[in-house]
Amino acid sequence: MAASGSGVVRRVEDLGDLAQAHIQQLSEAAGEDDHFLIRASAALEKLKLLCGEDKECSRPSNLLELYTQASVWTRPVFLVFSNTAEAILDMTYFEENKLVDEDFPEDSSEKVKELIGFLSEPEILVKENNMHPKHCELLGDELLECLSWRRGALLYMYCHSLTKRREWVTRKSRLLKEYLVDGISYLLQMLNYRCPIQLNEGVSFQDLDTAKLLSEGIFSDIHLLAMMYSGEMCYWGLKHCADQQPENHEVDTGVSGASYTTHKEPLDFREVGEKILKKYVSVCEGPLKEQEWNTTNAKQILNFFQHRSN
Repeated sequence: MAASGSGVVRRVEDLGDLAQAHIQQLSEAAGEDDHFLIRASAALEKLKLLCGEDKECSRPSNLLELYTQASVWTRPVFLVFSNTAEAILDMTYFEENKLVDEDFPEDSSEKVKELIGFLSEPEILVKENNMHPKHCELLGDELLECLSWRRGALLYMYCHSLTKRREWVTRKSRLLKEYLVDGISYLLQMLNYRCPIQLNEGVSFQDLDTAKLLSEGIFSDIHLLAMMYSGEMCYWGLKHCADQQPENHEVDTGVSGASYTTHKEPLDFREVGEKILKKYVSVCEGPLKEQEWNTTNAKQILNFFQHRSN
């Protein structure tokens, strides 16, 4: 029993050291003292002292209680990232709407880049400081989906405005392609954060249409819009940027989700657009038939892709 207790003590001490190093990273990233981090650090220092003492108070139960207490105090720090992301989403939403209302004035490129930078900040902060091996577990799938959707939708709206300016497109088709590739990449990321629900005997649904949607990786109306937006952007890319070379334009979508694009590869506008719009039409005319989602534009684009492949 004593040996077992000693093993627990060593394990808790190791966990305490790891937690203290983690708190140090968080403090450096924050750039200032944080009340919760100070309390957590103090608890871990006390934990370290108790681990080195041969006293009754160093029983494993006491040590585990202290470690748990320190861990609870650090949770609000993790919430800082989600709160920061939500604040960024709110802050940029006003400026995005203003740009859309003004149909993206001629000098909008820098503002669009600035907004994309703001919306990328939460992920960059987590990744650069190595605060979690999987940043999606720290920020959460829904928040990551929202950040990717907002970036992709912003570039979709910007490109929609640009494609109506023929002279601009003629002069800057290469720049348009960069915007399109980035926008499609964000939308595919959004579609791929959550994996489709695997339907089997252990999973039951009262609504078979809902089950079908979840099995296709479609969890909301926004997922459908992302599919249509990315398909339409592929159409613009093939129509306006066909002469541009595909090298150095790659999309990394991570895992298999609603887009069915699962690895890093040069972006083929026709291939990617055709796959995702076929799925969009199938879903809209299948499980969502009663919802009357419009598939006219998607079918017209698919016809365009078909003619280009021939």
